[in-house]
Amino acid sequence: MTRIHVRPARPFDAGAMAALLNAIIARGGTTAMTQPVTGAQLRDWMAASDIWHVAEAEGEILGFQWIGRHDSLPEGACDIATFVALGSHGLGVGSRLFEATRKAAKAAGHAWIAARIAHYNEGGQAYYKSRGFEDWRRTDDKIIKRYDL
Repeated sequence: MTRIHVRPARPFDAGAMAALLNAIIARGGTTAMTQPVTGAQLRDWMAASDIWHVAEAEGEILGFQWIGRHDSLPEGACDIATFVALGSHGLGVGSRLFEATRKAAKAAGHAWIAARIAHYNEGGQAYYKSRGFEDWRRTDDKIIKRYDL
């Protein structure tokens, strides 16, 4: 059994995180993102968002998650994004990431976490529902789920 370790993400992780995300983008169907990202872009995003975690095993990043403010959300709420490497689903990566993120969000003073999920992303909807997120709002292209801290 692979031992998965979750820790705060660091700028030096950005290249591996970009590669993981680009594979997900290329496959399609689980993220609204359509253009590849670079490590430099992720470093910029990391500097602008509140909390980032990576899940790794034997030095390989298996997933990452971040939370941060989003203009469409009320005060006290933060937005979440989760990415698990292709072939690493079902190992507990998402569960371990969310446990770390939930604790960090609460410690940072956030009142709740919002997950904005594309209507077609059934896997994302199931993931957040299994973490305890509940439907909050719907837009033309997104289901927004809420998790109260």
